[in-house]
Amino acid sequence: MKIPYGRQSISEADVNAVLKVLNSDWLTQGPSVESFERAAMGHSGATFACAVNSATSALHLACLALELQDGDWLWTSPNTFVASANCALYCGARVDFVDIDPATLNMCPEKLEEKLQTAEKVGKLPKVVVPVHFAGLSCDMERVHKLSLKYGFKIIEDASHAVGGSYLEYPVGSCHYSDITILSFHPVKIITTGEGGMALTNNPHLASRMSLSRSHGITKDLASMSGNIDGDWSYQQIELGFNYRMTDLQAALGVSQYGRLANFVSARHELAERYSDKLADFPVSIQKQPDGIYSAYHLFVINFQDEIHIQKRQLIFNHLRNAGIGVNVHYIPVHTQPYYKAMGFDWGDFPISEGYYQSALSLPMFPELTFDEQDYVLNELRESLSV
Repeated sequence: MKIPYGRQSISEADVNAVLKVLNSDWLTQGPSVESFERAAMGHSGATFACAVNSATSALHLACLALELQDGDWLWTSPNTFVASANCALYCGARVDFVDIDPATLNMCPEKLEEKLQTAEKVGKLPKVVVPVHFAGLSCDMERVHKLSLKYGFKIIEDASHAVGGSYLEYPVGSCHYSDITILSFHPVKIITTGEGGMALTNNPHLASRMSLSRSHGITKDLASMSGNIDGDWSYQQIELGFNYRMTDLQAALGVSQYGRLANFVSARHELAERYSDKLADFPVSIQKQPDGIYSAYHLFVINFQDEIHIQKRQLIFNHLRNAGIGVNVHYIPVHTQPYYKAMGFDWGDFPISEGYYQSALSLPMFPELTFDEQDYVLNELRESLSV
C-alpha cells in the first residue's frame, strides 16, 4: 500500500478544462488567468487578485508592493516553509521571527505584542509582519490587526495552506484583517494549478503594483505611458519587474478546481474528525481548533507527548515509510537552517517552535484518502509506537 502525505485530485472535468486551452489561441497568460482571478475574488470576497507562477513569487510581489527595502524588518513565524522569510531577503530587508502558540502552532499574539514593545524601545519595529496559517488554520488575525494599528506595520497573510478556510465568518483571503493575502496552488495544497500562487488585496494601488511587477514592469496602457508613443502597439517598461506570470493552462485547471473547493475541504474535515476520534488513546496531541476558525486542513500533524516517543521519532518515521505510508515532518524551523544560522540565529532562539518540530509528524491528509487507508495508517502508527 502506497499512501502519500498529500495528493492532488484531478477529475475528467479538470483534464477537459486544460485540453480546451490547449486547443485555443492562448497558452500563456490570457483569458483563463482572468477567469481564475475572478474565481478567487468571488470565493474570498477580495476586490483584486494577481495570479502568478508560485506562492513564493506572490510573497515577493507583495513585499515589493508594500515597499519593503534595505533597512526594513519583516517578522514571520519560524514554523513555516523558508519562502515566508526569504521574501524579505529578496527585497534587501532583514528577517526576524515570532515564536508560536503551542496549541494552535501559529504565530503567538502575546509573543508578538511583547516583541513589538521591545522593538519600539530600540527603534526596530517591523515594516511587515507575515502570519502563517499553518496546516490550514488561520492565525488570530483580529489581534494581529489591532497590533498593526498600534505599531504601524503592514500585514501579509501567508495563507498558502488555507484556501477554503475561514476566520470569524470571513473567508481566508478576504483581507479583512490584512493588506495582502497569499495563496498557494502546489499539487499537495487544497486546490492545484500544478504550480501557482495568488496575491489578493482590497487596495487598488497594491493590486496595480503587483500586476505590473509580475510581467517585467511593462505596461501597454497608453494612459500610463510617458514621452513619445509610436502607436497602438507600444509598450513601456516603467519599473524593474519579473516574469512571474501564470499560464492559461494552469489557470484553467485552477478554475475547474475551485468548483470542487468546498467538497475538498469538507472531505478533509471528515478525515480530520475521524483522526481526532481514533487518536484519543494515542500518546499524541493535535493542533487546537479555536472557535470561529474553520481550518482548510492542508496538513494533519500529531505531536508525541513523551520523551520516549520523541527520541524514537526517526524509528517511527522509518516504520511508517517502510509500511508504504508517506508521513512527513512540517517544518524544520526556518531560523535553524544553515543560511539563517549564518545571520546569527541558532537553536534556542524560539523554543516553542523548536519543541514542536522535534515531536511532530504529519499523517496522510488528502480528500481521496479512504477510511480503510486511514485505518491502515492508524494501525501502523500504533504498531510503530511499540517498537
